[in-house]
Amino acid sequence: MLNKTVLATGFAVLTLASSSVAFAYNPKVGGAPMYEDKTIVANAVNSKDHTTLVAAVKAAGLVETLQGPGPFTVFAPTNAAFKKLPKGTVETLLQPENKATLTKVLTYHVVAGKMSAADLKDAIKAGGGQATLKTVAGGTLTAKMMGKKIELIDEKGGMSVVTIADVNQSNGVIHVVNSVLLPN
Repeated sequence: MLNKTVLATGFAVLTLASSSVAFAYNPKVGGAPMYEDKTIVANAVNSKDHTTLVAAVKAAGLVETLQGPGPFTVFAPTNAAFKKLPKGTVETLLQPENKATLTKVLTYHVVAGKMSAADLKDAIKAGGGQATLKTVAGGTLTAKMMGKKIELIDEKGGMSVVTIADVNQSNGVIHVVNSVLLPN
């Protein structure tokens, strides 16, 4: 009798745990869970890996836009990605007189519409190994596969790899990238 009770209790706990895992998956980015019911900005401000990006979005006056309905696909550079830029670049971009340039760089990381990693891979396959993505800034990014990872190539030939894909938001999706992409 005791064994049946223990077995039934264990099964009930396992069933409950399994259903709660299947119910919602909120990936962590920068140590913080990303919630599908929050906007891109509402989630990004909690990521310790995206403090530079958040500061740049605020300095460019893009907070309201990225809290809007979208949908947007955002290739979000980490703090480490910004540190790869030449010394002083970020500080220079954050100065008020460089707001237009900062806005262009940031919106170069945004594509209108929601493109999951599967959508990007399908576009790459349909394009014979590469896909051209039109950015909100008006430029283009080239997407290719690098093994199993998605690689983005900017207009200057710089490359960035998607390190965390499909971080769904209420107004789009974020793909974390390891380098800042630069328009012409």
